[in-house]
Amino acid sequence: MYIGNCLNETAENGLFDRDFFRYYLGIIFFSGALWGAFFAYAIFVLEPVYVFFLITILFALSAGSILTLGSVFIAVVLFNISLILPPIVSLLFIASSGIYYVQIILIFAFLFVTLTNSYKKHTLSRKSSSSMTLLKQYENITNQSTIISKTDPRGIITFANDNFCKISGYNKEELIGQRHNIIRHPEMPRVAFEDMWKTIKSKKTWHGVVKNRAKNGDAYYVSTTITPILDIDGEIQEYIALRHDISSIMSDKKQLFDYLEANKLSVLIMIQIEDYDVLEKFYDKATVEEIEKSFGDVILHLLPNSCDFQRVYHLGNGLYALAKNRRTCQKSQEEIEEFLKEFLENVKDYTVKLDKIEYDISAICSYTYGVIQIYEDAKIGIEKAIENKQNLIYADGLSGIEYAAALQNIETLHILKVALDDKKVISFFQPIINNETKKVEKYESLVRLINEHGEVISPFAFLEVAKKGRYYTQVTKIVLENSFKTLKVTDKEISINLSPLDIENEDIRDLIFELLIKNKEDSKRIVFELVESEDVKDFDTIIRFIQQVKPYGVKIAIDDFGTGYSNFERLLQYEPDLLKIDGSLIKNIKDNRLSKDIVETIVLFAQKQKIKTVAEFVENEEIFNIVKGLGIDYSQGYAFGRPEDLLKEFIS
Repeated sequence: MYIGNCLNETAENGLFDRDFFRYYLGIIFFSGALWGAFFAYAIFVLEPVYVFFLITILFALSAGSILTLGSVFIAVVLFNISLILPPIVSLLFIASSGIYYVQIILIFAFLFVTLTNSYKKHTLSRKSSSSMTLLKQYENITNQSTIISKTDPRGIITFANDNFCKISGYNKEELIGQRHNIIRHPEMPRVAFEDMWKTIKSKKTWHGVVKNRAKNGDAYYVSTTITPILDIDGEIQEYIALRHDISSIMSDKKQLFDYLEANKLSVLIMIQIEDYDVLEKFYDKATVEEIEKSFGDVILHLLPNSCDFQRVYHLGNGLYALAKNRRTCQKSQEEIEEFLKEFLENVKDYTVKLDKIEYDISAICSYTYGVIQIYEDAKIGIEKAIENKQNLIYADGLSGIEYAAALQNIETLHILKVALDDKKVISFFQPIINNETKKVEKYESLVRLINEHGEVISPFAFLEVAKKGRYYTQVTKIVLENSFKTLKVTDKEISINLSPLDIENEDIRDLIFELLIKNKEDSKRIVFELVESEDVKDFDTIIRFIQQVKPYGVKIAIDDFGTGYSNFERLLQYEPDLLKIDGSLIKNIKDNRLSKDIVETIVLFAQKQKIKTVAEFVENEEIFNIVKGLGIDYSQGYAFGRPEDLLKEFIS
């Protein structure tokens, strides 16, 4: 309006000021360009309310009306209270001066403030939207990798994610509204949960490893973090628990026990790498571990296609286990045995191939069904199979037998302790005769125990048990001392049994040399009978011992020669004076041709080496005549005398 009036006045007065015209025309074009840009921005970027503001301001600029500006003021108040001040100031200036230039300036100032505020809000909105997007992504990642649950302050589950449902075996409907003890494992100590509640109720975060039980009874382990969530007043609103499944890093043995606990009726198979101790001696630790791992990785592939076992438990030292619930493996004992025989054949065809070596595996299997002591049964089965040189054994009930034997051993050790305390461990002596003269030339010293009832107990009832405890050394010392005492009451040779365990014991060796020095005059009548066995740990110590006692005139005998661990190479190393031929060969010599041939071979070898021979278990005249005919030098057995308390007889 203002521009139009000016043009009219100029025309009426005949005055047409070109500069004036250009000035206003420039304002019009400049304003038009600005408003065009603002409209474009408003349409494509701003919210619709801003378009309304811009249109209103345009009318105010063109009309210069106070009323129109008032409409701008009302619109601004409705849109944002914080923008009231600029329009008020604008109105005051307009009312006081009526100058349109001031109006234009104030309107542009208002427009600037409005657009700036709009830009800030738009930027904040974009940032907020971006943050929400990131939070959503974080939530998705956490849900995929973490077991999450929430509870109210009383411990009632209010949320459980899919991972929680998957590992526990419960669905969300079964979990929501329940307490967390729905997954509590009975083996978790109560004190652990007391500590947890004490911590989180004090508004602190709790960390720990928890053993839980799934719906199907299986155990699983989770590393757990529980944090209380507080409201604006600092009060506990809920608890959130984040867990990670760590079952796979728990020991296989522990996981096997958990499986057997959850599946009371199972079939358990144990597999042992045969001669594992030899493997350990032959290869370095890293290679042995690599062989173990390689074999463990293929066990499932070597099994026949039945009774689908899901995993192999690595128990260490070349021992593995397979376990299956009987409901899913309904095979008889005979079927399981055939199954394992086929597996063992497959193992024989398998070779562990590493970078530098190839190792042919052989295995031993023990299997059992059961409800209780199933692990112990299978483990003892492996030990029995190794002991008896079997590759497959049914182990059901073996732990019960072992338990009964253990109780018997405890009772035996008690009897032995009482006898030692009461000096009731004594020596009996059995005569050994010269086959040519039938006269007694030697006595073998044999240990006996007198129990609380005065009964004489044979060493077969307590000596092996004593070797497993601390009483064995005491027994050996008593036998040595009694045997050397007997030298004073007889002019015959005294033969004393020494095991590798005795000779390898420094205290026993010291006592022997002490007794030899004290009895120098009689020491030439001492014979040490050495028993070869798998218990030998240090052959060098034994050979050195033989070399040290021989200067005292002591004779060396090899006991039980011809069976067990006897060998001619060891015979040459020991350089014995006598060979005592094992009683199992002698007692069958009249009926068993093979036994007779073996004895004859031993005698011929001994004669060539100028070694005297002794036949044990000569129980009658018929056997005596055979052994004498074969050229054996001495005989020992019931045919010539039973063991007796020689010291007591001579003292009497």
